[in-house]
Amino acid sequence: MVDAARRYFEDLVVGERRESNTRVVTLEELLDFARRYDPQYFHADPQAAGDSAFGGIIASGIHTAALWRLLDHEISGDIRWICGVAWEDVRWPNPVRPGDALHARAECLAKRPSRSEPARGVVEYRYSLLNQRDELVFTCRSINLVERRPGGGAV
Repeated sequence: MVDAARRYFEDLVVGERRESNTRVVTLEELLDFARRYDPQYFHADPQAAGDSAFGGIIASGIHTAALWRLLDHEISGDIRWICGVAWEDVRWPNPVRPGDALHARAECLAKRPSRSEPARGVVEYRYSLLNQRDELVFTCRSINLVERRPGGGAV
């Protein structure tokens, strides 16, 4: 049985923009992630981080991307993704700090049928993660493969 609530390539609209709910980041989760995966002192050691160029603990860029991914599932989890194939123009223009309230944004920039596989479409998205001041903390353009509707029919 096909899940009619999930969106195919044909259902995606260039220019559509969606936003997630907000998630507050805690010091404990920043420290836990950093100590496990990116133990640079300004991510993992509150005392040493105070003397860094950042003046305190900040999230690792990889942790920031993981937080975006978690929030993006709220707004893009209904798409019939096959996979992502590229991230371009990846940026972390502002650090994520303990107590920041983050929300994700996804904007469909372009789409086209796959040239090599008729059952797939290629979709480009601009992904953003913003803090409570609407400052960008992560952004990228992503090229993705999405299932086409069986039979190629429109909605």
